[in-house]
Amino acid sequence: MLITLEGIDGCGKSSLHEALAVSLSDLFPVMTREPGATWIGDQVRRAIAEQADPIAEALLFVADHAAHLREVVRPALSEGRLVISDRYIDSRFAYQEVSLSGCLSDPAGWLYSVHNGWTVIPDLTFLLVLSVDTALGRTKNRISAEHFEKADVLARVQENYLSRARAEPWRFVIVDGALAPEVILNFVTAEIRKRVLGKKLP
Repeated sequence: MLITLEGIDGCGKSSLHEALAVSLSDLFPVMTREPGATWIGDQVRRAIAEQADPIAEALLFVADHAAHLREVVRPALSEGRLVISDRYIDSRFAYQEVSLSGCLSDPAGWLYSVHNGWTVIPDLTFLLVLSVDTALGRTKNRISAEHFEKADVLARVQENYLSRARAEPWRFVIVDGALAPEVILNFVTAEIRKRVLGKKLP
């Protein structure tokens, strides 16, 4: 089973990912993330930091996704493992649609065509939703802010996320990111356990 955690920067997604590794340790989950699970992820981070051409940046994200699937996700799923990823394909559409809006006439269509036929759709996606002002307040002390971390950008990104959730309600669970971290952790842990109940796990 593939479970993904999504949301704008500062929503608490990465902290939740770390906590789930502990709360679900008895299920021996494969904890992974995009970008960063493969060597290509380092190049993605560099492209973001250097504000590379939006198309080049998007293609690096796609390359990282392909390597992540080959090296981590598909092998784990073939073994019947539970995989939990901090960001995945929905981040690509939510963020890159915004980045590519000034370069392509149909960013969403281009992204769909690039991914069509080879990606793996998550079984369950938790989308943490939080006001942009609150999210930016949480990230203001970061040493180096990414170009995505601006109010107008994050507002558009969050709307892209919500649009995807409306289009695929069968896999999205929307979580109030303003709730206490322990409340969110308990809820998400319980939901994951319900979903994997009866499935063969190591």
